[in-house]
Amino acid sequence: MAQSPQMLEKSISSKALEEISGGRLEALPAAEVLEWAIKTFHPGIALSASFGGPEGMVVLDMMHRLNPHSRVFVLDTGRLPQATYDLIDRVRDRYDKDVEIVFPEPPAVEKMVRDHGANLFYESIERRQLCCQVRKVEPLNRKLADLEAWVTGLRRDQAVTRTQTAKVELDRAHGGIVKVNPLADWTDEEVWTYVREHGVPTNRLHTQHYPSVGCDPCSRAIKPGEDPRAGRWWWERPETKECGIHVGEEEGGSGI
Repeated sequence: MAQSPQMLEKSISSKALEEISGGRLEALPAAEVLEWAIKTFHPGIALSASFGGPEGMVVLDMMHRLNPHSRVFVLDTGRLPQATYDLIDRVRDRYDKDVEIVFPEPPAVEKMVRDHGANLFYESIERRQLCCQVRKVEPLNRKLADLEAWVTGLRRDQAVTRTQTAKVELDRAHGGIVKVNPLADWTDEEVWTYVREHGVPTNRLHTQHYPSVGCDPCSRAIKPGEDPRAGRWWWERPETKECGIHVGEEEGGSGI
């Protein structure tokens, strides 16, 4: 049975809350942030990886080195490219890890497609956000209801919507559980250096000029000189390019 937000807040120890609010964790390097998080919350903590960006794979590798039983889940929207499914299989083989797959509710998907068509996201921001809500946000909410903390690969320089990302914070959009962003202060170069040094598997579409891979119809290759996020929802303005998973503090969310 899923825990209520109130139950989740009570499950976070006062010591952990003090460490988060005290700011000590913000000064720690990524591996030490993850070590603290795993020691504090495992097995009630899991990485949310899209398998479409190198950051998530770096965090997965770090977590596995700290604890081979660390958890990872992916939101399978039903519209992911084959390259992403292939990477999930590579991760299973490489790390001998159970990748937890989270699907959207079939009735909700059926109603949305029946009412608006399969490619509604191109028609307006509102309909694109509806698609993200059904295929990503609701499944994530359902998954997080059973966790005390979750981990992401968010970085501050990825987008204008992510410049205030903290390494560890309370995610008020999900009942006050803990959200861990260990790579918040990393650069793209640091991410790829780690990938090369540790032989971390990544999505093969990165070699085809896809710096970020989401759902197949909402991702494209970028041109030289374009912003790395230009290939995601390219028909929208930069300030609207979020799916609703990472919402701002002004909306009652996690402050990123």
